[in-house]
Amino acid sequence: MTDTAQQLAAEGAARIEWIRSRMPLLAALRDEFAQTQPFAGRTIGVSLHLEPKTAVLVETLAAGGAQLVGTGNHGSTQDDVVAALQASGARLFGRRDDTLDDHRANLRRTLEARPDMLLDNGADLALGTVEHGFAHEVVGGTEETTSGGFRLREEGIAVPFPVIVINDSRIKAIGENRHAVGQSAVESLMRITNLQVPGSRFVVIGYGWCGRGVAQYLAALGGKVGVVERDPVTALEAAYDGHRVGTLEELLPWAEVVVTATGRPDALPAAALPMLADGAVLANIGHFPWEIDVDALREGATSRQVAPAIERIERDGRHVVLLAEGRMFNLAGPHPKGNSIQSMDLGFLLQARSLERAATGEGLVPGPQGVPVDIEHGIALAMLAAMGASR
Repeated sequence: MTDTAQQLAAEGAARIEWIRSRMPLLAALRDEFAQTQPFAGRTIGVSLHLEPKTAVLVETLAAGGAQLVGTGNHGSTQDDVVAALQASGARLFGRRDDTLDDHRANLRRTLEARPDMLLDNGADLALGTVEHGFAHEVVGGTEETTSGGFRLREEGIAVPFPVIVINDSRIKAIGENRHAVGQSAVESLMRITNLQVPGSRFVVIGYGWCGRGVAQYLAALGGKVGVVERDPVTALEAAYDGHRVGTLEELLPWAEVVVTATGRPDALPAAALPMLADGAVLANIGHFPWEIDVDALREGATSRQVAPAIERIERDGRHVVLLAEGRMFNLAGPHPKGNSIQSMDLGFLLQARSLERAATGEGLVPGPQGVPVDIEHGIALAMLAAMGASR
C-alpha cells in the first residue's frame, strides 16, 4: 500500500471510529455475531452506498463469519471509507469519480465472485444473478430501496431465492425514509446551495414515506410546500398535513425548488420541463438518477458547473439549476453525510437481522417479501431502549 493509500485509509478509519461510537445497536449485534457466526462459510455480495455508517454494517457482518465482496452505488462512494475497508481485508471497491460504465464493471466484478447471499441496493445484484446464471446458488438476501422493490416485483424477472425487502418495513419507513431522509435532504440542500428554507417555495414530487419526510422537514423550517402525488388518497393525506396539493402543471411554475422522491423513472419528465420557473432548482432524493429527465434538460442547452454539485443549464434566455447531476443529492453532493447515524444504526440492524434470517431461510419463500414481524418488533423495542424513550 502506498503512503497516499495508507493516509486515505487512516482518514477513513478515523471517520468510521466516530460513527461506530454512536451505533450501539450494531455494537451489541457485533458481539453477538462474533459468538453465533451466522454467516460462517458465506460470501455476501454488496451493492450499497459505501460511507462510514455502511462500514460499521460491513464490520458487523464480517464478525459473523461473512466474506464480503462488492461495490458502492454510482456517485456516492467515499474513497477514504473504501480504503479503510480494503485495509481491513474486505473485497470492496469503487471510487467516487467512477463513471456509470465503471460502476457497471464493479457490479460485474462482484457477480463474478458468485456470492451466495446479497446485500442489495436497487436490485442490481439480485437481477444480475439471474442474468449471470447462478441465481440457484444464492441462499437469500436483502433489498434496501423503494426502487429495488419495484424492480423485483415489476420487471418480470423472477428470482428463485428469498429477498427481504427492507423498504417494506414500517421501521424503515418511519425511521429512515420519513425522518432521516427528510432531515438529510433539507440539511444537504442548505449545505450545497446556501439557500434559505423559510419563506421559500418547494414542490415535492411523490408523497411516499421519503416525500412525506422531505415535505415535513421543509415545512418545519418555514418553507412553503406543494405536493404532486398521483394517488388521490395519498394526495388527500398531503392536504391534511397542511401542504398545497396539485398537478405538475399547477405547481411547477410556482416552485423555487423541486425535489423528486418517487423511486420511479421520469417523475419530472421532459414534457414538464418548460413549465419550470426561471431559476428553479432541481434535486432528486430517489435511489436511481432517473427521476429527472436530465438528458432532455441538457439537450440544446448551455450547461456549466457554477459550484460543486451545482449545474446551471440555460436555454432560450431562461435557466434552471440541477443538483448533483440528478443523483441522490444527500449522498452525491460535496461533503456528503447521508442519513443520520442513529437512523442507520436502526436501519442496518434491520438489514443484519434480515440477512441472518435469510441465511437460515426460516419462514421465507422465494422472491421479494416483507421483513418478518418478529424481527420488526424486536428491533423497535431495541431502538426504544437505545433512545431512552421512557425518560
